[in-house]
Amino acid sequence: MHDHLPLSFADDLEQRAQFYKDEPAYIQSERRITHGQLLARGLTASSAMYNAGVRHQDRVGILSMNSIEFGEIMAATQWAGFILAPVNFRLAPAEIASIIRDGSPRLFIFEAQYLPVMEELRHELPSVETFVCIGGEADWAMNYEAFVANGADSGPPIRSREQDICCLIYTSGTTGKPKGVIWGHREYRQLIQMDTWLCDMQQPDVTLIVMPMFHLGGMVISLSQHVRGGAAFLQRQFEPLDVLKAIEKEKLSILLLAPTMVQMVLDHPYVAEADLSSVRTIIYSAAPMSVPVLKRAITIFQGCGFVNLFGQSEICMFCLATEHHRPDGDEKDRKRLGSVGKPYPNLQAKILDEDGNECPANVPGEIVARSAAMFRGYWNNHPTSMETLRDGWVHTGDMGKFDEDGFLYLVDRKKDMIITGGENVYSREVEEALLQHPAVSECAVIGIPDPKWGESVCAIITFAQGKSATDEELIIHTRSFIASYKKPKAIVVVEALPKLVTGKVNKIELRQRYAVAR
Repeated sequence: MHDHLPLSFADDLEQRAQFYKDEPAYIQSERRITHGQLLARGLTASSAMYNAGVRHQDRVGILSMNSIEFGEIMAATQWAGFILAPVNFRLAPAEIASIIRDGSPRLFIFEAQYLPVMEELRHELPSVETFVCIGGEADWAMNYEAFVANGADSGPPIRSREQDICCLIYTSGTTGKPKGVIWGHREYRQLIQMDTWLCDMQQPDVTLIVMPMFHLGGMVISLSQHVRGGAAFLQRQFEPLDVLKAIEKEKLSILLLAPTMVQMVLDHPYVAEADLSSVRTIIYSAAPMSVPVLKRAITIFQGCGFVNLFGQSEICMFCLATEHHRPDGDEKDRKRLGSVGKPYPNLQAKILDEDGNECPANVPGEIVARSAAMFRGYWNNHPTSMETLRDGWVHTGDMGKFDEDGFLYLVDRKKDMIITGGENVYSREVEEALLQHPAVSECAVIGIPDPKWGESVCAIITFAQGKSATDEELIIHTRSFIASYKKPKAIVVVEALPKLVTGKVNKIELRQRYAVAR
């Protein structure tokens, strides 16, 4: 007898097809697929995969931008107990090949725009027995629609189980080579159901998914919306005007955006005349949003709720809910706008010092967490799994501190901490100070070698349109917010900061460009 129902995503697909048969599951431009059609396509596609030799817990790779086909393939693997292994389409060919070899898929599906890349790489991928091309074909790659047509409407003779691995989500590589994060059906379903509740997703909500579905955020939030029978509106790339037009046309009710994307939407001239009344929730993730941008967003999207979901590919940890976004409240309310909220339900989190001791309130240390909804380890990487998962706790590499009320404030990535003259400087607090200046649009702070102090603080910034300030003005400005030893010693002005696909600033590239060069 089970103390809970041992369900998998196959059960969820069936239930949604029963309760929301004619409601849209995915919308892409003028195309739509209902929850009933999604189950039918998932069954046929998974049968075709089985006929091609894919078996229980074999990997199915996919290289695709957000698309209905991506959703169908995800449903097919979830139904049959195959492991979906998505690949970041923005990577260089050598990086793409490395990830495919790591996952060792038996079947690999890709969009036609990547035909030249896959033609170059296919001989380097010994595990792949079948290549399938969405929207095209080659003498070595079958057309996707023709491939699916080989499947039976009844589906394959196998079905996923709760204990199965569901997918491999490869990290964005902020701290080195991407790692394959293992998520099981049991843990992934719990995470999705929690996000459905935290973000108050309902039917007939339509959620904007412009974050790539090969990453945790885009995939999880689209599936979270499906729990309540709503639709995921797919955009293939981010353009502020396209987002504003989509809000008006599709009456989007929930937006998933990185903070940098929110800022670009707010800065677009069309925002002044756009009808934003359908939007009731903005989910921001990938990085904390600066307080000035958050205040502007609350003003422009009047009556809209805001939810900050914070975590990483391995575990989602903290949520700053709508009720805590009070820019006109008391001093404590305003301070909380700079936090990432409180722990998820059914999650425990601690702040540990270098010796593994728990830190008191307002003392920074490494964030560690554990939950029933977290990853199982890294694919083909047992040493790093052991390093990250210690005694059942995920050691995140993120530095933070709790206040007296249990709100978490990020101070830095552990590897981004700057040690100057024996003092620890957390880049995030320097960035927040600079972002309070009206001329600064975006900012990233890194440590650069210093012969006297070991490291010194360097700020790389972009100016808001039509505004500027001298280095001296910016440095003097920071003294109102942070101690003198934390202020930037050097400021570099650039047109744009390099970004990872998640919207996070690529500090590895910045260090290579500036710290190493100096």
